[in-house]
Amino acid sequence: MAGTYTEWVRQRGDDDLVALLAARPDLGTPAPSSLRSLAARAASRTSTERAVAHLDAGALAVLESLVALGADGTPVPVDALTTALGTPDAAAAVRRVLDRARPAALVWDDGDGLRPAPGLAEVLGPYPAGLGPLRPADGPDATAPPPAPPLDLPRADPAEQQVLDALAWGPPVGVVPAPGTTARAAVDGLVAAGLLLRSDARHVLLPHDVGLALRAGRTHRDPPLVAPRPHGRHVPAAVVDAESASAALEAVRLVARLVTAWDDDPPRTLRAGGLTVRDLRRLAADLETDETTASVVVELAAGAGLVADDGDSPASYVATLAADRWEEVDDADRWATLALAWSASRRTPWQVGSRDEKGTVRAPLSPDLHRPWVPRLRADVLDVLAAQPGTALDVGAVMEVLRWRSPRSVPPEAAVAGLLREAALLGVTGAGVLSTPGAVLTGGTPGTGQEAGAEVARAVLAEHLRAALPAEVHEVLLQGDLTGIVPGRPDAELARLLAAVADVESRGAATTVRFSTASVTRALDHGTSGDELLAELARRSPVPVPQPLEYLVRDTARRHEALRVGAVQAYVRAADPAVLAGLVEDPRLAGLGLVRLAPTVLGAAVPAAELHEVLRGRGLLSALEGPDGRAVGRRARPSRVDRRAPRAPAAVVRGTDDAARAAVVARMRGTAVPPEASATPGPGGAPSSDGAPVDTGPAATAGTPSDPVTSPGDALALLHEAIRDGRQVWIEMAGRTGALERRALRPLRLDGGRLRALDADREAELTVAVHRIASVEPV
Repeated sequence: MAGTYTEWVRQRGDDDLVALLAARPDLGTPAPSSLRSLAARAASRTSTERAVAHLDAGALAVLESLVALGADGTPVPVDALTTALGTPDAAAAVRRVLDRARPAALVWDDGDGLRPAPGLAEVLGPYPAGLGPLRPADGPDATAPPPAPPLDLPRADPAEQQVLDALAWGPPVGVVPAPGTTARAAVDGLVAAGLLLRSDARHVLLPHDVGLALRAGRTHRDPPLVAPRPHGRHVPAAVVDAESASAALEAVRLVARLVTAWDDDPPRTLRAGGLTVRDLRRLAADLETDETTASVVVELAAGAGLVADDGDSPASYVATLAADRWEEVDDADRWATLALAWSASRRTPWQVGSRDEKGTVRAPLSPDLHRPWVPRLRADVLDVLAAQPGTALDVGAVMEVLRWRSPRSVPPEAAVAGLLREAALLGVTGAGVLSTPGAVLTGGTPGTGQEAGAEVARAVLAEHLRAALPAEVHEVLLQGDLTGIVPGRPDAELARLLAAVADVESRGAATTVRFSTASVTRALDHGTSGDELLAELARRSPVPVPQPLEYLVRDTARRHEALRVGAVQAYVRAADPAVLAGLVEDPRLAGLGLVRLAPTVLGAAVPAAELHEVLRGRGLLSALEGPDGRAVGRRARPSRVDRRAPRAPAAVVRGTDDAARAAVVARMRGTAVPPEASATPGPGGAPSSDGAPVDTGPAATAGTPSDPVTSPGDALALLHEAIRDGRQVWIEMAGRTGALERRALRPLRLDGGRLRALDADREAELTVAVHRIASVEPV
């Protein structure tokens, strides 16, 4: 069996190493040069911190117990670890944690028991499980010799017992009381008995063995091995889906209203990016909601690609071509597009209105709202809700579970609250409970995982929401008081018609709309004629169009057409109308957009210089004139714009699948054998438990101690391993003259880019700058 952690890693089979790289991706970026380098990197503090950053509280308790029981360097049997935790759930928790910690190389087995990875004790802190340090062999100082076992516990003196009880469950550090007090006498007595150790003049420590004895061999008083199940309010499934469907329809309506509003009046973009405060307030008033909700709606529309910066100068936010396609589908498909965009979004709309480090107020669509950890936190929050179906959980209950799931990286409560508000606004939750479409969005339903295409996932989401939506209605009941009633959920065409020609007065089971001069004018401004409006309303109404509404539409249309305003880019005028005869009708000039404004004046849709050149080409002599009617001396040079193609992003290759990880393992072993062929042991290679060859024969030459490591990252990892194990290494470094020198050194300390090492042959210490080290090779 393996005698050291490095040997244990080098003896892993190919499947085990692939699983290690999958569990800890940082170990493969960049790819280590050898298996020894992989082991050194896995034992480093940086990599170990990443590995335990997202472990739950139960896993941390098991690992702390392992570190505490194995503090003297002896292996810990699994049964001893279960007994030390001391709860009915301990055995199952230990199995669960070991099934995750072994593949991640956080623990290893030398045949006699379990051992923690070398860097684990440093990451978990100086006092794992609240237990103090080991007792020194020769006492902490000359006046406190080590006590002779067995330990005299409990103490007859109540004051001494009180001190021991206060330090028993940690932290094991106590402050020395003032001289002359009863507490000081108790502390001095415990120090004299060897039950406390003096760390300095003001502090005492409870030794490791004393702490375990006071705890009756247990490492934790109440280890949090099982995830908490917070209490919440039970909500029937029918209520959840009804609330979810209502919220989903409202979210779709708000986004559609935003697209329409920005079509009519695009807002300007801030110089640093984002929406201005004035435009946000105007949008909130238009949507009839608060600015917080309006910010979420803006981010939803932008995340789905429905609005974007037009790139002009000055820039504005406008609707995109995707918005046209989005408006053509039904409500369920539109919601699915928004939900998928939200599930992958890295934006933080809840930070809108707060100030950054420079004191600048964060605006919607600002680049400062981008956070890469948002998708992971969103998935964790939805997973907490999915774990308790039918139960409404508030922010505090969700935070309780998240604190247990990742106690070393607890998310901000404001972020969790913001994600829950977004989920409720979008209809992913209903009445505080994860809805059926929301559960599909989390990936709990087959066919919606990463293997499914975006279109398939969108179709599945839309189908689940469509099942929860009420039936569509296709008509509006027009009334004589210029109002209309929609008895249910309007279909897409009816919703677009009413949004264009009427204003909503009330919403609920039925929607009431009102027709006015302003609303009819809005419809006419979009190019619809009065007769077309009346015909469409008549088709959608089960009763004839009321006379007041017909009069309103016809009167508004008559006034709307009485005065026309248009735009032309250039004009051409002539003293004789015969000169312009036939130009408007000429098909060869159709691209100019000529229109007759008067017998002697034509308007054009192209710039004046282009119109001038075309007329010259037709043999018509023309002169350019300015706004005052005077002929200009020469034509101005047309402005030019930079149409430079955007730079393509640099290609990034990462080992993100098992095939790529297997290739990394093969390179570390120094072989070019494909993963399938590596299951057969080669010369000198004994098969492991999974059938893969063990790194002991010629195939392991890349991981043998005779290979010098030149990669800076791997070299540093080997130096840290040598410092931890107290071993010598061959170091090739640049000397004073620049020539390479090779010396056998025992590294003592690596800090601040400098290595302090002991040269045993010369009986001297030396300090070497890390950048002068060319290679490191184990002795």
